[in-house]
Amino acid sequence: MSNYKLIELKICGDKKGSLIPIEPGVNLPFKIKRVYYIFDTKKGVERGFHAHFNLKQLVISVKGSCDFIIDNGEKRESIKLNKPNKGLYLDGVLWREMKNFSSDCVLIVLANELYSKDDYIKDYKKFLKIVKN
Repeated sequence: MSNYKLIELKICGDKKGSLIPIEPGVNLPFKIKRVYYIFDTKKGVERGFHAHFNLKQLVISVKGSCDFIIDNGEKRESIKLNKPNKGLYLDGVLWREMKNFSSDCVLIVLANELYSKDDYIKDYKKFLKIVKN
């Protein structure tokens, strides 16, 4: 089953500033095996255009914004990622696209598995066949 949802991350802070703890089993529904971030995306560039067979991810815009499009084979939804205390949780076979990056956008991605090229579905027609069966 594929699912996605926005997760509210609690901001902890005082007069010195703010921080957001991300803890597996507390506010993250998986153990982290990989972390990467996307930044310096050039104007007009779109990213993603793939799905995963098994990967779980939490995507957070720690700075700036972008539109994150999620497609489950039946409907497409665009979610604006623009707050460091909102994480987009992705679980299952979901087509994803990222567009309209602000010039200062920094996305951090937490994943439950190490990189594996075999987990990617990069052809949209193949993705549709997989989710329709």
